Amino acid sequence: MSDEQQQSPAAAASADENHLIAERKAKLERLREQGQPFPNDFRRDASADELHTGYGDRTTEWLDAHPTRVTVAGRMMAKRIMGKASFAKITDRSGSIQLFLQQAALGEIYDEFKGWDVGDIVGAAGTLFKTRTGELSVKVEKLRLLVKSLRPLPDKWHGLADVEQRYRQRYVDLIVSDESRAVFRTRTSIVQYLRRFLDALDFMEVETPMLQVIPGGAVAKPFVTHHNALDQQMFLRLKRLVVGGFERVYEINRNFRNEGLSTRHNPEFTMLELYQAYADYRDLMDMLERMFQGIADMVCGSRKVEYQGATFDFGAAFRRVTVEDLVVHFTPGIDRTRLRDVEYLRGECGKLGIPVKPEDGAGKLQIEIFEKTAEHRLLQPTFVYAYPAEVSPLSRRNDSDPFLTDRFEFFVGGREIANGFSELNDAEDQAARFREQVARKSGGDEEAMFYDADYVRALEYGLPPTAGLGIGVDRMVMLFTDMPSIRDVLLFPHMKPE
Repeated sequence: MSDEQQQSPAAAASADENHLIAERKAKLERLREQGQPFPNDFRRDASADELHTGYGDRTTEWLDAHPTRVTVAGRMMAKRIMGKASFAKITDRSGSIQLFLQQAALGEIYDEFKGWDVGDIVGAAGTLFKTRTGELSVKVEKLRLLVKSLRPLPDKWHGLADVEQRYRQRYVDLIVSDESRAVFRTRTSIVQYLRRFLDALDFMEVETPMLQVIPGGAVAKPFVTHHNALDQQMFLRLKRLVVGGFERVYEINRNFRNEGLSTRHNPEFTMLELYQAYADYRDLMDMLERMFQGIADMVCGSRKVEYQGATFDFGAAFRRVTVEDLVVHFTPGIDRTRLRDVEYLRGECGKLGIPVKPEDGAGKLQIEIFEKTAEHRLLQPTFVYAYPAEVSPLSRRNDSDPFLTDRFEFFVGGREIANGFSELNDAEDQAARFREQVARKSGGDEEAMFYDADYVRALEYGLPPTAGLGIGVDRMVMLFTDMPSIRDVLLFPHMKPE
């Protein structure tokens, strides 16, 4: 058997692609010989969507009686040559429009067009008409090749290998996939909605440094970045603006966490973080409920949201339930009266196969059991509140039960999407909790926080009663676009090197 016969399908496909690339490069060389192959003087006056919106309902008779000349440009996604006449479909940022080309009208450029390739970027001028099938099209009078594409577009995008390629070469994915383009348009619409929603409530958008000397906020392993100019390790931000008098502030910013890659995690992600003075965690639950209902209305046109085969009801009042209630409900046989007994909880963790550390207290063990037995079962929109103080170093203690804090997390589809709480504004209590966190970190807890002396100093000036909220924008977009992986809603997700 010859080497060619033994060639694998993948190798054969690669060889075919290389041959096509070589052909296209040869075409580009011929264009170079004729002059500038990448002109930049072509200007269009209409997009595909504008034409369909403005003229899609017009009859053939109307278009004949009202000649409408347009100039369009876009990437050629299909071509069909029929002797002396041809059709081509071009796509711009708004959609697609069909071109009708005739040798009689175009002359020599028509012969050149027949050698152009799908993927080339072209410009065309002509008049609008409708084909026999009723499709709005441009009868082309002038045609130009604006960019010669050197790589052929893929025919199909499916299967595991292609999914990875789609993430690595998002630019190609956006060319060929209407679904991908729709996802990212929806993402932009959601972010715009968030801004409108908060602006209407008199929040002020702010910008703070993405890099800070001390990490703060959610419990996670910080991602360490070395800043050469300062010659020190830089971490992420913690806000102090409410102390300074900005009573309602929010920020949509990038976050970096040193976590593994998965369908739910990416080292770089987007958070909406807000603070509201003279409010508590219950006010934020009410706000979040209205916010998600509004997004459902905008994106889905309904408060019944379909996600990966399940239906989530955002129309009814969101469920509100405590951590301890859920632990009891989803952990058969556990004794509610002993939920704060460390030794008892150690035994329950052992039964569930949950590893524990010597320094873990009852609050930490409660959360370990909750995450093991309950979290993934919270499918419908659910606020889980009354988190233990041990795992909530920035949250205000509950007035009637100091073991707990006035904190909630918001879950949909078994995923945490938001975290909110009444802020701890007792400087001395905050300092003590930071010291406890430092002790845990010294004991090997990588998720424990650092001591932030400047934040304590800010609290000593006086922080009004305040509530704070963080929302994972990427997970929110996943939910409302029915995407299974966080990589599907990130334009350029982090990938392992090829």
